[in-house]
Amino acid sequence: MLIQKIIQELQDIPEDKLAQLYDLIHYFRLGLGRENSQPRTPGLLTGQLGDAFFEPLSFEELQQWELATSSTPTFCYGGSLMNENF
Repeated sequence: MLIQKIIQELQDIPEDKLAQLYDLIHYFRLGLGRENSQPRTPGLLTGQLGDAFFEPLSFEELQQWELATSSTPTFCYGGSLMNENF
């Protein structure tokens, strides 16, 4: 039976990782009830976007965005941003 295989796998997981696994299982289970409740309609927003939404970001805003979303550590060198792969 599949549940017995799952339990066997759980028994081999280190104690310090169980909280992370619990969160994964718990939130996965909670999400199961939401799958069919309300389908997402892509592209529909309430309200309207102004023209400013489509304008390019300023240099400063772009730097902040790149810092906030970068998966590679970034550092500042001589006033310009560089990542470790540069």
